[in-house]
Amino acid sequence: MPRGQQASTLTGQLRVAVRSGSLRAGTRLPATRTLAADLGVSRGVVVRAYEQLVAEGYLNARQGSATEVAAVPDLPQPRPQPDPRPPSNPGLPAGTTFPRAAWTRSAARALAQLPDADLGYGHPAGHRRLRFELSAYLGRVRALLAPPERILVVNGFAQAARLVADVLRERGLTAIGVEDPGSKGLRDQLTRAGLTCVPVPVDGQGVRVEVLERSTLRAVVVTPAHQFPTGVVTSPDRRHALLRWARDTDGLVLEDDYDAEFRYDRTPVGALQGLGPDVVIYGGSVSKTLAPGLRIGWLVVPEHLVAAFTDAKYAIDLATGTIEQVTLADFLASGEMDRHIRRMATHYRTRRDRLVTAIVTHLPGWEVTGTAAGLHLLLRPPPHLDEHDLAALAQRCGLDARPLRDYALRKRDRPGLVIGYGHRHPDALAKAVTELGRSLR
Repeated sequence: MPRGQQASTLTGQLRVAVRSGSLRAGTRLPATRTLAADLGVSRGVVVRAYEQLVAEGYLNARQGSATEVAAVPDLPQPRPQPDPRPPSNPGLPAGTTFPRAAWTRSAARALAQLPDADLGYGHPAGHRRLRFELSAYLGRVRALLAPPERILVVNGFAQAARLVADVLRERGLTAIGVEDPGSKGLRDQLTRAGLTCVPVPVDGQGVRVEVLERSTLRAVVVTPAHQFPTGVVTSPDRRHALLRWARDTDGLVLEDDYDAEFRYDRTPVGALQGLGPDVVIYGGSVSKTLAPGLRIGWLVVPEHLVAAFTDAKYAIDLATGTIEQVTLADFLASGEMDRHIRRMATHYRTRRDRLVTAIVTHLPGWEVTGTAAGLHLLLRPPPHLDEHDLAALAQRCGLDARPLRDYALRKRDRPGLVIGYGHRHPDALAKAVTELGRSLR
């Protein structure tokens, strides 16, 4: 190790010892020759360390006297701080099943093929290869009309919602309809972005369009393929009515395609955007199919809004990271995404089945809905039970349970628990429900 680095290392070690109190004020330090011999370094290394610490005030040195530790005022000692994770919606994907090997291969291929020029600032709308692959994938899997030039790559659906809010405000809109019950996190994002969220109730056929028609709203966000948190699929009649409302009012529909790829009773229902590309802003991400930590999502916007969204994206962060984009592009092109979704659909169906079986066995009389798709279900307990107390008990038993009222803006008539199962092992799910039933009895 070079002498300069040795001196720097010794300086840092002595500085930490003084700060922590291991070397107290007045402690006499060894002579430079003695300490150098003990450490096996040259005397010059120790001299440089002592001189540096004298200059900083950690040591005192007087001619003819030993070097001593200075009286440094008590320093506040840093305490280890917990790293609390922000609350998230239930129904996270299983991190243990992330396709690490396939993703690594895609990353290596994509980086090897990436032109040097593409390592500069990227296009705000996204890398051309990813937009091309997304166009093909979304058209094939989600029945979208999504030419590459109308796709915008973003940092997850959270940023997509922020961009929508920015563009709506530029168009003079200050309010947006949100499903009730619906995602609290999305409501918070839209509110912080300057929009007023107006609740629009959801029933067994999806968002109630007649409520929209009686309002002055000109924008609404919906989850038609798999409503969060009820699990309802918007009916064909409601889909057509929603598009008619948008066209009649010069309005816009933000479609959050929430975990729509995972459907267990039939082929996934196509996206609403395929019926109304002129009035629907489509948003999706890899948060449920792969992992939330990737922070890659996309918007497919009507043609007349492409420039506005591209400018809004550039204003926020210039562009999404290129290396992650080209890796996902390769992952899509190689068929790895399709294979991963098929594998995970089998895993998640097994977890759902174990959970539902355990509920039927150990919680008789409780109603289960929203099981046809996604990574969560809605559990309806008897009406006399308190949601928050029940959710706390379920969490202690090992379930990812949230009270339904946490996602509702209006008071609900019936209690409910939103249960996420995608990130739980089947045996753990069954054991947790068994324990919950035992605790209630």
